[in-house]
Amino acid sequence: MTIPLDPIDPVALAADLIRCPSVTPKDEGALDVLQAQLEALGFKCTRLPFAQDDTATVDNLYARLGTEGPNFCYAGHTDVVPVGAWEDWTTDPFKAEVKDGELVGRGAVDMKGSIACFVAAVSHLLQDGAPKGSISLLITGDEEGPAINGTKKMLGWLKDNGEVIDHCLVGEPTNREVLGDMIKIGRRASLSAWIEVTGVQGHVAYPDRAKNPVPALLEILRRLDARHLDDGTNVFQPSNLEVTDIEVGNHAVNVIPAKATGRINIRFNDRQTSEDLRKWIAETAQEVAREQGREVAVRFAGQGDAFFFEPGDFAGLIAEAVKDVTGVTPEFSTSGGTSDARFIKDVCPVAEFGLVGQTMHKVDERVSLTDLEALTKIFHGVLMRYFASRA
Repeated sequence: MTIPLDPIDPVALAADLIRCPSVTPKDEGALDVLQAQLEALGFKCTRLPFAQDDTATVDNLYARLGTEGPNFCYAGHTDVVPVGAWEDWTTDPFKAEVKDGELVGRGAVDMKGSIACFVAAVSHLLQDGAPKGSISLLITGDEEGPAINGTKKMLGWLKDNGEVIDHCLVGEPTNREVLGDMIKIGRRASLSAWIEVTGVQGHVAYPDRAKNPVPALLEILRRLDARHLDDGTNVFQPSNLEVTDIEVGNHAVNVIPAKATGRINIRFNDRQTSEDLRKWIAETAQEVAREQGREVAVRFAGQGDAFFFEPGDFAGLIAEAVKDVTGVTPEFSTSGGTSDARFIKDVCPVAEFGLVGQTMHKVDERVSLTDLEALTKIFHGVLMRYFASRA
């Protein structure tokens, strides 16, 4: 293979990626930017667009350098969340402007900056020749969306095509305060439920001629919220249920509505299962509906259960690389939200490490240039240790 003359600048690549307004599920050229850089490094790139039913087609990218094992995979996403109130930003969220030593823009932290750092780290590694093994990237455009047409389907494609991943590093923003303070070795799972209660519309002055769905919905939510799920474990936070929305859509003050909908989300640990939680929610809703003579329908979204990997050799070498660059000994944790690691854990050992997450999903999302340079060095150290340990 041809060795690149100069290593890639992570700041410049991160800025190029940010300038692609890839608000999920749109790509807007982000994968083209990434693919061009990877192909220049010698990667074989395969685009994997997927769609399901009436969902929008999501573009994804699998890239691999080398054909032999072991295959070290970096997983991430180029889609970003919406910018929110555009007028609240101090700069165009897709301009990728550098201000006061920080790169500002949507996706700077979550997670285009991390992707740029990993690609830059590979370019540094290749200055000394190709590793004895393979490096791959599994990049989706559906992590911030419903996660239907992204990583999970890509993993199915890898299996069907004989592609084996030995270990995977997910580059999500794992750190709380400073770069290096946390590595994720597991995650709680997520389950959402939409509960729609149907009654009979009528005039508020004649309640006997109507059936108000709102009290039934409130009672369902009350019973669900009142249950103590668990106290957590030695590696997981307690499971928690939150009511996230109540929607009636009634703008008249004198009308009993026909329908009322509530939404809940549960973040749960390994003391719970998705199957058991779905059953409990559905049974509770049906019980209240029978008591109050209403109809109810429940719809769910969420995939997988909580997972945890003991911090073995793989997480250990990441921690070594982190401490070597930052001087910080990272904490092994399962805190935070979900990530696509919940799919990858069924294929190979996985750990997560990326940038500091304080500004992710916020107005003026930003990352320090110093952290981008440091993360590149960390990823370079991870790759060097990984292939050296398997030589």
